[in-house]
Amino acid sequence: MTRPGPLPAPVPTGTGPVDDDRTPRAPGRPPRPLGDPARHASAAPVGQERGRVPVQARPGDPGPSARGEHTHDQPPPLPRRGSVVRASVRGQVLAALRVALVEGELAPGEVYSAPLLGERLGVSATPVREAMQQLAAEGAVEVVPNRGFRVVERSARQLAELAEVRALIEVPVLLRLATTVPTACWAELRPLAEAAAAAAACGDRAAYAESDRAFHRALLALSGNQQLVQVADDLHRRAQWPLLSGPLPRQQADLMADAAEHTALLDALAARDADAVQRLARAHFSGS
Repeated sequence: MTRPGPLPAPVPTGTGPVDDDRTPRAPGRPPRPLGDPARHASAAPVGQERGRVPVQARPGDPGPSARGEHTHDQPPPLPRRGSVVRASVRGQVLAALRVALVEGELAPGEVYSAPLLGERLGVSATPVREAMQQLAAEGAVEVVPNRGFRVVERSARQLAELAEVRALIEVPVLLRLATTVPTACWAELRPLAEAAAAAAACGDRAAYAESDRAFHRALLALSGNQQLVQVADDLHRRAQWPLLSGPLPRQQADLMADAAEHTALLDALAARDADAVQRLARAHFSGS
């Protein structure tokens, strides 16, 4: 999926047309009826896989399930190919919507309908709804019954609270890593810091947001605690949505200053300077 341009305007009132077609299609192409035989032409008869000759039971044989036996030659049927395609499209739609959130194309406080977003992205409304439900679980949007999804408004205080929680979770881990991780290991994270710096130099806010999280995920992954990595990454993502009011999205100089803190943090970790690690990490989370 190519990167979308400007997304449609928010929905003021009412609902747009509902498209319940479960598979993505090209714009303008009518949905395929649920009873269309083309949907199921390749499906094998129930209980029989394509390319496999059914095993004939002997007279009087109660069958393997009745005997409590496991049949290794009859694996469970694979998911239908259509479900894999839907999952792929849903993932691409989710990525596109996340970029739109970071760049402010989806404005905080505004309501957007799934059919209109789907029309802009060239997919049906279904994967858009599914992606929006994921964003709702992440706290980026909220469901507005009979209208669509409203982009959550985050105040400066809410972002400060997120920064405080991130510091409470990550700073102790970084201090422990500073004393336990071999110095040579920190050099392996420098390419990630450089990638974030390159995105900042281009002023690409969406690319920087992704590179920034990748750097922090790799940093915390050295703890060996995957639950910690997932929780911290979720908090980090929530902190990247734009403000409702106040300063405009950070300009190129702000991104470059933020990216430079990654390198400074790696230097402090390699030097096992606990005081510098704590100071730099807290400042990085708060954006000060």
